[in-house]
Amino acid sequence: MRLSKIVSFSMVILLISVVFAGAVTVPAAAETDAMMFRYNAQHTGDYSAVAGPVPANGQLLWSFTTGGPVDSSPAVSNGVVYVGSDDKNVYALNATTGANVWNYTTGASVYSSPSVVNGVVYVGSNDNSTYGLNATTGVFKWSFTTRAAVYSSPSVVNGVVYVGSDDKNVYALNAATGANVWNYTTGNAVLSSPAVADGVVYVGSDDKNVYALNANNGTKLWNYTTGDHVESSPAVANGVVYVGSDDSNVYALNATTGANVWNYTTGSAVPSSPAVANGVVYVGSYDGNIYALNATTGANVWNYTTGASVYSSPSVANGVVYVGSENNNVHAVGYAAVATSQGTMSGFGVVLILVVLLFVGLVIAAYVVRRGR
Repeated sequence: MRLSKIVSFSMVILLISVVFAGAVTVPAAAETDAMMFRYNAQHTGDYSAVAGPVPANGQLLWSFTTGGPVDSSPAVSNGVVYVGSDDKNVYALNATTGANVWNYTTGASVYSSPSVVNGVVYVGSNDNSTYGLNATTGVFKWSFTTRAAVYSSPSVVNGVVYVGSDDKNVYALNAATGANVWNYTTGNAVLSSPAVADGVVYVGSDDKNVYALNANNGTKLWNYTTGDHVESSPAVANGVVYVGSDDSNVYALNATTGANVWNYTTGSAVPSSPAVANGVVYVGSYDGNIYALNATTGANVWNYTTGASVYSSPSVANGVVYVGSENNNVHAVGYAAVATSQGTMSGFGVVLILVVLLFVGLVIAAYVVRRGR
């Protein structure tokens, strides 16, 4: 009788746990490739779904030496790493060995980070051009020339390449031919890399504004004016645009209207591009800190002091935030997920809840049995 009571109570609690778990969003199955700057067109910076080799702690898998500094961020697709260098080249490297598969020489430094979509590498160069290159061979397909350097990293969505230029324009280019579909002129250089979500292009400009443009025709939907240059590249998640400004703030803007949802003031400029994962916004500041902010409220969850300015943009993967700082260090900082109104939670969190609830059920059952003696 005692055993049956314990089992009955335990099964009830377990059933409640399973029902509860069914309401929790668990991350999707792993993908194999990170194809553009900040991982996807929304620029979330969350690489948790990317599968790859798992070396021992501190183990160097390989390194490849270019002819100059590497400011470009790599894209990884089909076992190949694509990255630009100040030596004017775009490189394709074997992701397992680091061997040079091919390289293509542009006319100037390549700060822009490549995007790889449908077998084509899209990347900007300081020679004023955006290039389309065959991802397998590196053979030139097309180039589009602007009137100034292209630091911005392309986003590619639905056959269109979106990219900014120091000539003050945001461009939409035909991904197959490089033809200009439309361009929108801001008031200053566009170092920011466009994010694209739900038919809207979000991008910052050194004219202090964040813009939302119709992805089909370039029509301005709204702009939000900050207090200084916006070099930071927006991230879009759950209907909110997250972006930094050189006015020391991190902004959360309504993606539909541009209204200020919240802003958090750091101690200095924020050229770093936010990452958004598990209900938290991760971003660096020139004040030397990496900030973790509640994505819904903007509240400071935690901040980590690096000891030098943080221009680098954080990337998030499997419980760790990775970011560089100006004292030559790369930091790996553990993070804790924050429950939000979206109800997103890791698989580990679900298991933990199941275990806790099952334990509580056993305790209650045992208490009831003792009372029944």
